[in-house]
Amino acid sequence: MIYLCAIVAIDLCVIALLTASADVRWPDLVTFGALMACGAVCIEASRRLGMPAGVSRDLLSAWWLPVALLLPPVYALFSPIVLHLLLQVRVRATVLYRRVFSAAAIGLAGCAASFAFHWLVPDPGRLSRGWPVAIVCAVVAAVLFALVNIALIAVAAHTADPESSWRENVWNKESVLLDVVELCLGVTVSICCGLNLALLLFTLPPVVLLQRSLLHAQLQAAARTDPKTGLLNAAAWQREADTEIVRARRSGETLALLIIDIDHFKRVNDAHGHLVGDQVLAAVAAMLRAQLRDYDVVGRFGGEEFVVLLPAADHREARQIAERLRVRIGHMAIPADDALIQVTISVGVALMSVHGDDLIDLLTAADLALYRAKELGRDRVCMPVVPPPAAPPEARPSASAPPHLSQTDPQTPTMPMPMQPVDPGHPNHPQP
Repeated sequence: MIYLCAIVAIDLCVIALLTASADVRWPDLVTFGALMACGAVCIEASRRLGMPAGVSRDLLSAWWLPVALLLPPVYALFSPIVLHLLLQVRVRATVLYRRVFSAAAIGLAGCAASFAFHWLVPDPGRLSRGWPVAIVCAVVAAVLFALVNIALIAVAAHTADPESSWRENVWNKESVLLDVVELCLGVTVSICCGLNLALLLFTLPPVVLLQRSLLHAQLQAAARTDPKTGLLNAAAWQREADTEIVRARRSGETLALLIIDIDHFKRVNDAHGHLVGDQVLAAVAAMLRAQLRDYDVVGRFGGEEFVVLLPAADHREARQIAERLRVRIGHMAIPADDALIQVTISVGVALMSVHGDDLIDLLTAADLALYRAKELGRDRVCMPVVPPPAAPPEARPSASAPPHLSQTDPQTPTMPMPMQPVDPGHPNHPQP
């Protein structure tokens, strides 16, 4: 919170300093008003789609960047305030301090880009006249705008969650691709706006269309995601799992399914409250993502249960992965108020073509194995035991044969146990 307040304070100080020394001109005010009007139209055109909760992306840089390139730096500080206020009132009222911080971060980034561009190109009109040096400088200023904005937001995200890696906060293929699109749009709109303000009427429709497409894609992704953990929700996971099972059945590959349950999760909610319980769920989900492969399908099944589909995993690999998850989650210490919370998990494992051939059979087998793990004391991994195939009639011992002449292997129980717990200390399952 100290960092957020510091960024907002710096933004206000820079606004006051530049406003006091600004030379206000009517052409600049008209250009600023036209660009803000385009931003407002863009927001209103996509308002009915809504905005996904949490961190979302838009294409409003297509209007902030031309303000930074064509107008004095003070306008770059005011432009995000205008559009963020409209977002707060017309689209979705989010937490106010986040909205204020976002406007301050974008304003400082735009101010830095504006100072850099006007220092490199004293006459912004050269950009609209197509001077190569001016276009290159505009691209450099746009990159500076993106880098400063990303850096300010990444520091805020890392401050809020010190356990998160810097790479997660800064680097993401989709985010970088979207940044490139925003910068190209911003430079293109700047050139058109510099030529003639009327050309904004031709740049507005494609930007609106791209904005709506982007929000629609984000809303679709949000509909597939569990809001508390960021994993797939039950319906989306089932669709993904069905696809993987069909593919594995067609190719003949192995496949495993895990059902994971947090032991005594109700005690966490009762002792610390549901908000802390949500933190525990998020921490377990983050550990699952960190320990699983990119192509594994992981989701929240409901409550404190998670489901994982492991393509191309045989029984040995499935048991090792399940055991590794059990150990890693058991070693986590989740901060909550003045205490550190530790939880354990129980895991049920099922294998395709061994315990079932479709998703329902696999879920049933894994759920029975999970129930057995809880019966045996929790904090363990269990896998169903498959009964041995029935012997042909001629190979069966006669009813009159004495017991010591039975052809049953003495090491194999005549009545197999319904579940086989995985011994964490067994030499076949080394600790990670």
